Amino acid sequence: MSTKYIFVTGGVLSSLGKGITAASIGTLLKHSGFRVGVLKLDPYINVDPGTMSPLEHGEVFVTKDGAETDLDLGHYERFLDTALTQNNNFTTGRVYKAVIENERLGKYLGKTIQIVPHITNEIKERIIKAGEPKDILIVELGGTTGDMEGMPFLETIRQMKHELGREYVMNIHVTLLPYIRTAGEIKTKPTQHSVQELRRIGITPQMLILRSETHIPNDIRRKVAYSCDVDEKSVIEAIDAPTIYEVPLNFLAQDILEPISKELNLGKLKPDMHLWTDLVSKIIRPTNKTTIAFVGKYLDLKESYKSLTEALIHAGANLDTDVQIKWVDSEKIENNGAKKYLIDCDGILVAGGFGERGVEGKIQAIQYAREEKIPFLGICLGMQLAMVEFARNVLDIKDATSIEFDSNAKNPLIFLIDEFIDSSGSRQVRTSTSPMGGTMRLGEYECNTKEGSKLREAYGDASTIFERHRHRYEANPKYRKVLEEKGMIITGESNGLIEAVEIADHPWFLGVQFHPEFTSRLQNPNPSILAFVKNALGENR
Repeated sequence: MSTKYIFVTGGVLSSLGKGITAASIGTLLKHSGFRVGVLKLDPYINVDPGTMSPLEHGEVFVTKDGAETDLDLGHYERFLDTALTQNNNFTTGRVYKAVIENERLGKYLGKTIQIVPHITNEIKERIIKAGEPKDILIVELGGTTGDMEGMPFLETIRQMKHELGREYVMNIHVTLLPYIRTAGEIKTKPTQHSVQELRRIGITPQMLILRSETHIPNDIRRKVAYSCDVDEKSVIEAIDAPTIYEVPLNFLAQDILEPISKELNLGKLKPDMHLWTDLVSKIIRPTNKTTIAFVGKYLDLKESYKSLTEALIHAGANLDTDVQIKWVDSEKIENNGAKKYLIDCDGILVAGGFGERGVEGKIQAIQYAREEKIPFLGICLGMQLAMVEFARNVLDIKDATSIEFDSNAKNPLIFLIDEFIDSSGSRQVRTSTSPMGGTMRLGEYECNTKEGSKLREAYGDASTIFERHRHRYEANPKYRKVLEEKGMIITGESNGLIEAVEIADHPWFLGVQFHPEFTSRLQNPNPSILAFVKNALGENR
């Protein structure tokens, strides 16, 4: 069948859960037997979110082919258990950049370049490309209806319904029903205004997803349906759930697929959600419990670690365990020592990050994990700092550090290699003055594991694994021999680059240069994170 499109827009305000809504509908359709694709349209002008602060935009999610994308793509991958590419996310900045480059090359035959048709055509082409060869493409538009930046995208959506016809395009609008506590009432007017704005643009939504903190009475649903010209069966409530993975089940309980099937002529849909339901029940009512210390510096905005916190939930669900995260600010460790914050934890996780702030606290946390024999997982910068800590406190190289923190370091355990081969096989050159966004090792790389290692054991004795990267600096192979002589073993390598380290006389201590959280799914948790949680669970099981 030709690709059919479901466009998900948002109204009233941002952060309503459009990404979870899109991912949940996609999950139900995939479990119904369809080939489902997803696409995120971001109206901001940045070419990608790669250089944006986590405090500004949350996590930067990295795709298999090395694209730095919006964190919603992480939700899509986790819900749909699939690997996405740069074709599954683009921004206003990328669209305008492409159109301007085409204009400079004379591809528009000297015509005046306008939003309609040139920008909208570029958007349309990218949407159609993302839909190949899927049965259904779910397209989420970031931002809020009425935003100036989103207008070209909304115009494109309007055009596509006009060109393809009702049976091939469906519009779903996610909106807010605020509850006014002092009046004890749910208010529908913001939703009515949002739908009116969409209709003014030329888009009539066929379904409304109503975000609310409380259940929506039937009379309110009827009022919304009547005032917004939507079938009552197509008014779906989305109340807060104990876990985001329960949202598809909540939608299914409201027969959300019936109106979707009717609009797109998909026939009778019966998704098999038995495994999903079982895992969700283990998230909500787990048998076991373990506490992981999450040592980082962006703790004010936990969205900056979204994939990693979700990966811990996946591991917990598959181990029937409540993974309780104890957030530990690494700067507080610098001031007060590690023991005060880590003594009651079953495992210690040091996550990735950029910059020098909080680094010494992370090193102290790693030392505590090593000396007290507590299960440890270091990711990206966490692995690098594990090497620095070992060099300082075991090898007695007191000035061991990273070039990232001291460009004139005498003992750079971590350094900046001049060139490397990227995931596409191309040669990349990088120096200390290269632009940040263009010099990182990004995307999926092959990693060869060492026989008998904890890493190989975690991945089911696989000699070769594939994981995703996002970093500039590398472990310095100059120190490999002396590290291994004293008990820090290199257990993962990629084309001569150090990918993983372990400590021989430790129950479970693993540092990885890659980001295992990017490939973790509810139904397929990442092996290294699963092994970490299993070892942290230890005697608590």
